[in-house]
Amino acid sequence: MAPLAIWRYEFHFSGGGQAMSAITDVDGVPDSHVEAAYPKPAYAWYVLGVLFLAFIFAFLDRQILFLLVGPIRRDLHISDTEMSLLSGFAFAVFFALFGFPLARLADAKSRRGLIAIGFVLWSVFTAACGLAGNFTQMFVMRIGVGVGEASLNPSAYSLITDYFPPQRRATALSFYNMGIYVGSGFAFLLGGVVIGLTASHPEYDLPLIGAVRSWQLVFFLIGLPGLACALLLLSVAEPPRRGPGAGASSVPIADVLKYLAKHRATFASLNIGTAVLAFAAYGGAAWIPSFFIRHHHWSPALTGEVFGLLAIFAALGCASGGLLADHIAKRGYPDACLRTMILAAFLGIPFTAGYLLIANSTISAVLLAPTLFLSAMVFGVAPAALMEVAPARMRGQAGALYAFCVNFFGLGFGPTTVALLTDYLFHDDNMVGYSLLIVAMTAHAAAILILWSGLKTFVRSKDELARWGTRPATT
Repeated sequence: MAPLAIWRYEFHFSGGGQAMSAITDVDGVPDSHVEAAYPKPAYAWYVLGVLFLAFIFAFLDRQILFLLVGPIRRDLHISDTEMSLLSGFAFAVFFALFGFPLARLADAKSRRGLIAIGFVLWSVFTAACGLAGNFTQMFVMRIGVGVGEASLNPSAYSLITDYFPPQRRATALSFYNMGIYVGSGFAFLLGGVVIGLTASHPEYDLPLIGAVRSWQLVFFLIGLPGLACALLLLSVAEPPRRGPGAGASSVPIADVLKYLAKHRATFASLNIGTAVLAFAAYGGAAWIPSFFIRHHHWSPALTGEVFGLLAIFAALGCASGGLLADHIAKRGYPDACLRTMILAAFLGIPFTAGYLLIANSTISAVLLAPTLFLSAMVFGVAPAALMEVAPARMRGQAGALYAFCVNFFGLGFGPTTVALLTDYLFHDDNMVGYSLLIVAMTAHAAAILILWSGLKTFVRSKDELARWGTRPATT
């Protein structure tokens, strides 16, 4: 006889004060027939909107450095290498390392509260960047931004997974990830405006602070409003966790490592494949503006404005990736998210080569639009794929591992690799376009092979998790 199952009721609350309950057994596996109903769609989309706004601020704070290179280098007297450390390494390493302990908290405690605290933290440090007077001070502030932002994605991915049913989850997560491109677009637009202001009005007098440069003012204007927006997290209810493993209060780290090891082929394919594409994407984000400035002789202000507008195509691509993945899934493909990523990476190859090799600057910019569209499709659906193979109480930690791979490898090394190729292979700043081409072509080809190799293992992992979640209780 199997041991007598021990049952307990857990009561949770969704938005609007509606009570929901779920029954779980002693193993933490919810009974699929009585699991709590999903929150009302209107409230779920409201919560998604709040998280989307937080992600916009996060990426705005993260990316603004890329178009403030000139004035920051001039006023802080730093080199190109030091600037690349501020924009990549200082943020990425601490963002990645702090992601793991914060994800453990997200899988056991309030995800809403964790995001709110992180939002306040990264907003304060972003504003403090405007007070930095040298490289060391700016480096420390960028570390603070990275630590604060490490709280966001693992908690947000887990929340969205519990707010939206599987058939709409890829669309919801893709909408959330549009914040990457909306935030980046605002960063480019603001950067272009600041460059223009620097020429006409280089200093401003602020109460209590005194005279500040235009680039310093931007950090204040971006960071301080984030403190007010963080209050919106108070209107977000913590939903009941659902799916396999939802009933446990926490999962021992040994069990997490055991699960990841068992499904290592699945997680390796997804995380490494996405990280390779992020390597090219972050390298492009850092150096495509310089490509247009150096190769096509655009002004920095014009470059910022054009790239800010092109971010619209990236945002649309991100949303389209989720819609396409959900559509493919409805046609019977359990690996729809990975197939969408492979398709986007393949189609991106000719457009990427085109915008980097074409001589006409207008045509180059036009070809960049579909390049950004297809690149964004990948990062819209990758988190959705991840949530399909992660148990409920491991979603934050799986998200942290994903963030570590994507940010440590992509953001930490992508921009620097492009710079190294330009400096040490071509020995010519104007050859940055060929550096971008080498990185992009290599990354796309490698990612397609890596993701394709993981299709079968992904389906197996997904099937095993589904069987775990639907197994009958023992008596």
